[in-house]
Amino acid sequence: MKILIAADSFKDALPALEVCRAIARGLRRALPQAELLLFPMADGGEGTAEILTYHSRGERIEKEVNDPLFRPVTAGYGLSGDGKAAFIEMAAASGLPLLKQDERSALKTTTFGTGELILDAIGRGAGKILLGIGGSATNDAGMGMAAALGYRFFDKAGERLAAIGENLAKVASIDSSHLQFRPEEIEVEVLCDVDNPLFGEKGAAHIYAPQKGADAGAVERLDEGLRHFAQLLEDKFGRDFAHIPGSGAAGGLGAGAMAFLGGRLRPGIEAVMDYTGFEKQLEGVQLVFTGEGKVDAQTLHGKLIYGITRRAKAAGVPVVALCGALLASPEDMEAIGLKAAFAIQNRPVSLEIALKETEEGLERTAFMVGRMLG
Repeated sequence: MKILIAADSFKDALPALEVCRAIARGLRRALPQAELLLFPMADGGEGTAEILTYHSRGERIEKEVNDPLFRPVTAGYGLSGDGKAAFIEMAAASGLPLLKQDERSALKTTTFGTGELILDAIGRGAGKILLGIGGSATNDAGMGMAAALGYRFFDKAGERLAAIGENLAKVASIDSSHLQFRPEEIEVEVLCDVDNPLFGEKGAAHIYAPQKGADAGAVERLDEGLRHFAQLLEDKFGRDFAHIPGSGAAGGLGAGAMAFLGGRLRPGIEAVMDYTGFEKQLEGVQLVFTGEGKVDAQTLHGKLIYGITRRAKAAGVPVVALCGALLASPEDMEAIGLKAAFAIQNRPVSLEIALKETEEGLERTAFMVGRMLG
């Protein structure tokens, strides 16, 4: 039997490659004659740059950049083995985990550091950039990222503005005469799994800014700024970015990446699967094992397991999932397309213990399922 093991990381417990290895150990004990293929995956969120770097036999690049409050921070990204592609997670430079709770301020934060990572990758010869935009601390519509790339923003008095969220409403003109890259020479895919517009009740400020330190007044200021900035982008680039689903992702970086980089938004899991050649791995496979921390109704929305079941089903290959928490109903299971799913805990335990025992639970559960297959 040929089995493909394609699992995501278990957050706060185990990275994707170690998840795959634990499942493989359990299966190998139960099915010693089986051919096991390990293919760690990600859904476009945390850990995606590491997975894409791994599959491209690339290297991790580290660079000192600006954090969301313009303080120095060392951030990393991946460069493919052939040097032609870069894999960047904005959270590495502009993410919420970089700030203490009392430092969060959607009015004051910037994506400048993300722009510095992009510029560094371009300088190293990367012509394709896969940009993950989850986990942001910002609400600047990519203004900071653009500033790092050479765009300049001025108010109506001609004064240059700092690239932060509270200045969106003050921008009167955008100068692109000092760019440090050629937009037409790069291809940017923005990994995005939300469909929020740039502004309005379902926009970046109203939906996401409160968790980034914005009170009700700040939310209104930011939303007004995004609405104003959207018109400037449309005037400069000749396209209405604000109403494209996903433009409000990451505090409006979805719109900013489309405007300033010429990027296109793609579901994260689809981009990862295409880049890694997942479908080719299904050739000759009789069964797929996958896994992530939780399987529930939300698995249908941009999660790795649903992406895998869709492509595996098209190839006629059944999929089994191992997970930390199994909350899916029979109807959910049918909709997700799973043959079966198994929780890896063998007794009631605290979350702390469950996280510590993730590796053991994966190996044990894979062994038990393997016994049934044998």
